[in-house]
Amino acid sequence: MRIRPYISELDFNGIKNWITDERMHAMWCANLIQYPLEKNNFENVLQDISLRFRDSAYVATTDEGKVVGFFCYSLNLDTNEGMLKFVMVDNASRGKGLGKEMLKLAVKYAFEITKAEAVHLNVFPENVRAKQCYLSVGFTERTTVDKAFQFGTEQWGRCNMIIKRES
Repeated sequence: MRIRPYISELDFNGIKNWITDERMHAMWCANLIQYPLEKNNFENVLQDISLRFRDSAYVATTDEGKVVGFFCYSLNLDTNEGMLKFVMVDNASRGKGLGKEMLKLAVKYAFEITKAEAVHLNVFPENVRAKQCYLSVGFTERTTVDKAFQFGTEQWGRCNMIIKRES
């Protein structure tokens, strides 16, 4: 697996098909991006978080170049913590360890290239598979806020997870 910068013209059409329903979409982005996923809105959100937080968008590819994952990353220079956002793996690739492999590469990039002391992310505890994947990579729970997000009649918590650089 490799990670490379997201290239809209090459990557968007495949990624948009990974979101199969509105609930999955909300689990992925907390509705910060409009549903259904459309290129102009997606690009506007990516540009906004790039300008506001210095986020960069990346894709994970197989060694043959097939895009199988997506995430955004930024480094907070005040805290020296990296943050992963919008982490997603292609439906067809789930359950094969590719999400775990992508996260390991993202964390390695954060520690070795950006020199982050820690990397954190937010996940809904109700997104059991994603949370389990983060735990398997070495993320631990830092804080959890109950009923932080409402989707229809459901109320989801927000769990902030962190992995620290080994000394």
